[in-house]
Amino acid sequence: MGKNLTAAFILLVIYLPLFAQQQLPAGQNFYADGREGIVYNRELSFDFKLVTPRSFALGVNFGQLKTYYRTRLYNIEIGDLRHSREFRQSFDIQLPNTNTVSNPFIFGKQNQLYVLRASIGEKRYLSEKARRKGLAVGFSYFAGPAIGFLKPYYLNLIYYNDQGPRPIIRPERYSPNNGDTFLDIYNVYGAAPWSKGLGEVKLLPGLHAKAAAHFDWGAFDELVKAIEAGVMVDFFFRDAPIMVESPQTPGVKNTPVFVNFFLNLQLGKRR
Repeated sequence: MGKNLTAAFILLVIYLPLFAQQQLPAGQNFYADGREGIVYNRELSFDFKLVTPRSFALGVNFGQLKTYYRTRLYNIEIGDLRHSREFRQSFDIQLPNTNTVSNPFIFGKQNQLYVLRASIGEKRYLSEKARRKGLAVGFSYFAGPAIGFLKPYYLNLIYYNDQGPRPIIRPERYSPNNGDTFLDIYNVYGAAPWSKGLGEVKLLPGLHAKAAAHFDWGAFDELVKAIEAGVMVDFFFRDAPIMVESPQTPGVKNTPVFVNFFLNLQLGKRR
């Protein structure tokens, strides 16, 4: 009888804390001796990324908290990708007999590339426990498919004629037929409106992956407040024709692979 009571007492000591932890109401913190646990089940957060060079991305994360320190995440984001040789410039030209000034433009650009990414990944904290309101350090990683959207980049080109002093301004995309005019900087009267070319978008399928160091203020609080710094890779199944490859654009080479660094502000909520 004594041995049975002793064994029962030992089992009670071992399993009672676990049972008590499982009975915590979902969505509330438990603090003891300066340490904390959490029993949230879901996480929803939004990404606001600055991407090199001079790009951006906006995203949303749907998370499932597997343990105190590991979250399975599903991410959807959209952003743009730019060639390293893109440079915006403006000459502020005002042609005779006109009241308009030329718009800024990117010389040699033939397409704008926007990317829709869908991925699955995880966020892991390096410590299972974190002090309340403290900084938790971890990392995240994702991989999945990507779809590129190539929208033609239109320039307002200047054409002179013999019928009067006022030239003709015509929005055109690059083609081998107008290459001499499109790539002559003195014939460019700025970029056409962004909406020009929306009906001519082409798809560019690919894959992507990203990894980041993750810094979270109050990692086990209800509100998500984090900053990430990392690297992302986009790979397409053919070259992405962002720039014109021509003797007038020496050294320009399009590629199917884009490797960029990013800084991400992440805000959201757990429940």
